Amino acid sequence: MNFTEKDTERYVDALSSPEDVLLRELERETNLRAVQPRMLSGKVQGRLLEMVVRMLRPRRVLEIGTFTGYSTLWLAAGLGDGATVDTVEVDDELHGLSSSFFSRSPHAGKIVQHTGSALDIVPRLAKTYDLVFIDGDKREYPDYYRMLMGDAPGVHPSVAPGSYLIADNIIWYGKVAAPSPPSDRHTAAIKEFNRMVVEDPRTENVILPLRDGLNLIRVLSL
Repeated sequence: MNFTEKDTERYVDALSSPEDVLLRELERETNLRAVQPRMLSGKVQGRLLEMVVRMLRPRRVLEIGTFTGYSTLWLAAGLGDGATVDTVEVDDELHGLSSSFFSRSPHAGKIVQHTGSALDIVPRLAKTYDLVFIDGDKREYPDYYRMLMGDAPGVHPSVAPGSYLIADNIIWYGKVAAPSPPSDRHTAAIKEFNRMVVEDPRTENVILPLRDGLNLIRVLSL
């Protein structure tokens, strides 16, 4: 009997520690109310994000792309006292759903919500982050990278040597490994992002084939 990819996913999910009741409720609400519920990170990836936060012990975390707040809650759960996560979402229609769940979380005081384009908001925050989770508009991934690294005109870096970036959906359903038409801007941007990272001498990285792929990046210098 051969295991399928779905069988493996079910096994991994079943043998990973469960999420709490609030997160399970948010997952259900996302599937009921969101236009693209598959954008939700999922329990296994969420648990990984929480563990990475616990290991790195960051004081300042940035999340680009709140969606319904599922991954935000995982990030916040790993934070120590006095640490915060700034989470930015361009879709203002999702603000009410995410904030309603944030307010019910014991980690509510660690979360600061922002609505608008991350390319506008992050430079105005003028903070240096220890960890950045990128899960926003895929077409803007290269712009996010330039902004965070201080390569955009008139923008100071939002990271420092020793900071980490984690970019989600970096495999993009396998499309990055195949030729794509010029009209496919999402795939083209993710390919460009991956090339930018691996060719940048200021960083080192590894792509993890978890779910739709995570690019784990360490900033070495600026």
